Amino acid sequence: MWLLALLPFVLQALTIGFDELWFHCRRGLPKWERIGHPIDTFSVFLCMGYVLFVPFSRGTLIPYCLIAAFSCLLVTKDEFVHKDHCPASENWLHAILFTLHPITLTCAAFIWPVSQGAEVSLWIATWLDQPSSLLLFLRIQFVTMGLFMLYQIVFWNFIWKDKPVIKF
Repeated sequence: MWLLALLPFVLQALTIGFDELWFHCRRGLPKWERIGHPIDTFSVFLCMGYVLFVPFSRGTLIPYCLIAAFSCLLVTKDEFVHKDHCPASENWLHAILFTLHPITLTCAAFIWPVSQGAEVSLWIATWLDQPSSLLLFLRIQFVTMGLFMLYQIVFWNFIWKDKPVIKF
């Protein structure tokens, strides 16, 4: 049952990968996206680092909720200009990502106490019954997000910086 908690992460990664490899590579990224996308990724990276490195408690849950809420708002910042630069299919894909974003961060919040061995309610303990696997998953997720953020910075700002941008 604990694998269901990982499903939003997998769906989000596949969706971001498709967005990156299909849409971004086809149309190129203007400067505001080359800067903005790594910032978005950093906000999620920060959330994953928080649940990985901060001991769980009621007191530490509130800052996490604030950081996660900020991340959910931050990732929508580009949509005012995306409508002029992206095809409708890419905007639809972004809507899917916006739906997955808070679900993924909520799943991370549920995984957090379990992965650290904190006391949780019975239904969470029954549902998320593999603390060591969940901790490993959080570590892999954290490293993967860090690498993806570095890729975004290097690839789009140094390697493909001068690729022509197509406006849809």
